[in-house]
Amino acid sequence: MAETRKLAAILAADVVGYSKLAGSDEERTLARLRALWSDLIGPTIAVHHGRVVKRTGDGSIVEFRSVVDAVRCAIDVQNGMVERNAGLPPERRIEFRVGIHLGDVVEESDGDLMGDGVNIAARLEGICPPNGICLSEDAYRQVKARLDLAVTDLGNQELKNIAEPVRVYSLQVGVPAQAKSIAAEAHKLPPPRLSIVVLPFANLGGDPEQDYFADGVTESLTTDLSRMSGSFVIGRNTAFSYKGKHIDLKQIGRELNVRYVLEGSVQRSGNRLRVNVQLIDAESGTHLWAERFDKPVADLFDMQDEIVARLANQLGTQLIAAEARRAEQAPHPDSVDLYYQGLAWFNKGVNREFMMQARDFFERARVLDPGNLDALIGTGQVDATLGSAYLTDDRVRSLAAAEATLTKALRLAPNNAIAHEFMGVVYLQTKRAAQGIAELERSLALNPNLAEALGFIGLAKVFDGRAEEAEQHEKEALRLSPRDHSAWLWTHFIGGAKMQLGSDDEAAIWFRRAIELNPNLPLTHFFLAATLAHLGKLEEARAETQAGLALDPTFSVRRYVLGRESDNPVFVRQIERVTVGLRKAGVPEG
Repeated sequence: MAETRKLAAILAADVVGYSKLAGSDEERTLARLRALWSDLIGPTIAVHHGRVVKRTGDGSIVEFRSVVDAVRCAIDVQNGMVERNAGLPPERRIEFRVGIHLGDVVEESDGDLMGDGVNIAARLEGICPPNGICLSEDAYRQVKARLDLAVTDLGNQELKNIAEPVRVYSLQVGVPAQAKSIAAEAHKLPPPRLSIVVLPFANLGGDPEQDYFADGVTESLTTDLSRMSGSFVIGRNTAFSYKGKHIDLKQIGRELNVRYVLEGSVQRSGNRLRVNVQLIDAESGTHLWAERFDKPVADLFDMQDEIVARLANQLGTQLIAAEARRAEQAPHPDSVDLYYQGLAWFNKGVNREFMMQARDFFERARVLDPGNLDALIGTGQVDATLGSAYLTDDRVRSLAAAEATLTKALRLAPNNAIAHEFMGVVYLQTKRAAQGIAELERSLALNPNLAEALGFIGLAKVFDGRAEEAEQHEKEALRLSPRDHSAWLWTHFIGGAKMQLGSDDEAAIWFRRAIELNPNLPLTHFFLAATLAHLGKLEEARAETQAGLALDPTFSVRRYVLGRESDNPVFVRQIERVTVGLRKAGVPEG
């Protein structure tokens, strides 16, 4: 059988005293285990991007894309088990032991994993105390700065059938917070970056149907936020322990050791439903952001999906901005601090200055930590953007660099939605629209809330000579995330489609709207100039040309013509018209 070797985070778990439990009541024990897998363990593994390699009766081996994901999953499961065992006599409690290791494994063609990476995780589980988690030193090194748990260094341990001793660390989890020792509290680490709890949304109307809706928004939002790279999201079981309680938000932040708290409410008035949300800095109690949704009552499940998607997109941008502000004040920023600052610059808009600032932070982040995958993807995003937005004379080189970087990133993280999205952009810009659409659809499958991918699919239709189909995709992106930091880009794409089709009046409206949302993309000004020139408004057209040149003095008609994204004959005819408009508007020939 074909096999591949790779580095993987492996979690091994089994039930403490399973034989005794099964011996006293096998049917009940099996039924409870099946229920736990269905209600707690399976969903928690999925939320943290795990893959169940095998289940062996009372045990399991699970592969994760990172140690951080594996530890978060283990913590959520162990905390969930405390709640489920509450009130049960000791002899009926189901308790787990968990071992986690980062090591070399061999993956066989059927997906099974073999090797020391798996064996060490299994041996760690074997020496773990009930309700605990044991990490090898290799695994602990990946998460030690992110833990808010009591940690015991067990020193070097001789593990059965493992040649060399392994240094082991034990995490104190799965016990009520008030039972932790004073010493453990005194050594509590600062809250992890991007750490947040989504508190159960309050149902202000009392209607049970609204209660289901409010709980559904809370759970779905918890799941979607956990997709954010580097995020630390408190599990739903812990979050729901605060339901109906009036507790100071700063106290909640201290208890859960998180930086941010999201709270919200649901209220029905007549045939309308109102949802209010607010993001709070848990350390200071400062309100960072608020949003309100007022919608006619229709299908509550459809409304839930739409509201969660909008919130997830907007919250992602707000959290990145908040982390970047914190990083600016750090006296000695580390690799992750620098990454967030780079991403904040990237989110400001598409011009050369912002992209160069973003690139500088991403490259500095990688100097401090060559393994910072997010920073690697960030450099790919910058190169893809420089090329696709005509911010460089050497588009071919820029897009080739982006493709090489993103290819490397996807080898390391094949399920990274952002990497797939920007690989799709590269394909679109290099005359491979069909491959681009496939990559963008893959990114949407990994993260259905990725509105940017919808917008780029609309652009792909333009390059494929189907500009009339683009608007529906851009409007869907706007519906999914109307206040997104990229909303200006989707209005720009609609304007471009209208311009290609010769609908100059409509194109001008959309380009002006894009400029109102973000005036920093030179290409929007140049396209608006071409559109106004076709409408006979030459004075306005030349003013827009000057606005574009103020942002990018190197832009030229030659650069635009040489950078043609597609050989589709319909598209080629359409951009000839655009080129005429650029010349009329006074864009330099180059």
